[in-house]
Amino acid sequence: MKDLLHITDLSADDLTMLLELATGFQDDPGSGGHLLTHRMVPMYFAKPSTRTRLSTAAAVTRLGGTPIAVGPDELQLRRGETIGDTARVMGAYSAAIVIRTFADADVRELASATPVPIVNALTDGHHPLQAVADLLTVQQHFGRLRGHRIAYSGDGGNVARSLMEAAALAGMDVAIATPPGYAPPDEAVAFTAAEADRNGGGFVLTTDPAEAVKGASVVYTDVWLSMGDPEENQERRRKALTPYRVDENLMALAGDDAVFMHCLPAHRGQEVTAGVIDGARSLVFQQAANRLPAAQAVLFALLTERLDGRP
Repeated sequence: MKDLLHITDLSADDLTMLLELATGFQDDPGSGGHLLTHRMVPMYFAKPSTRTRLSTAAAVTRLGGTPIAVGPDELQLRRGETIGDTARVMGAYSAAIVIRTFADADVRELASATPVPIVNALTDGHHPLQAVADLLTVQQHFGRLRGHRIAYSGDGGNVARSLMEAAALAGMDVAIATPPGYAPPDEAVAFTAAEADRNGGGFVLTTDPAEAVKGASVVYTDVWLSMGDPEENQERRRKALTPYRVDENLMALAGDDAVFMHCLPAHRGQEVTAGVIDGARSLVFQQAANRLPAAQAVLFALLTERLDGRP
């Protein structure tokens, strides 16, 4: 495997290895610090970013390299240069390329045009770096992943998709609650169900957030609205997703030791109440901090060909 475009690129063993690497980088941030000496990693961001941009830049720096963040206005893409041509040029200068953009097809085209590793830093369909950091956070808090139920309430978009796929690979019990019409794609559901069964976990897809959250160790949600959505679509989404807000009453249905997670940025009063996200059970800032060792682990694994069973 050359790239990490989505969680389904990984096997269960790959995911375990990434979590072990990330834990090691937390304990010794400078280990592997010469891997990228005198090498550059461009980070292309077509969407705004706080955690992903800063954590990935820090990960490249910890590995001894130079991160360079660029946007669409700084390259020739806006003037008609193709993604393939851009990829070939960037690949000639770079050890790896990190990309945050809209269409998954653009990331696949980038990956097919250059031999260097491509890391998906978020697309409309996937957010694999977030999912690795999420499971790292759960593992740190509880000491293990198997035997714990992770429940997601809200829109079944990119964050929910990568989270459920990763949790299934890890053998967790996965419960996803979304309104009708907001469920994850069928292929993500099929993958999650199959991998949860294969790895000793379970999978529930429901429209009832109470059913999903009952007895859960982790309750997770994400924002309801995307930038640029027309006002009529925003209002429709608010109406559909309001019953899926994570509040104190929903958290009370989870396990006694349950924690709350959110990938951030958050909108208090929409998808989560302030009392939950700012409360003692919230791990959101630990999640955010874990984006750094997660990115470091992914880059290290791809650049040393440790994924897919290679040494």
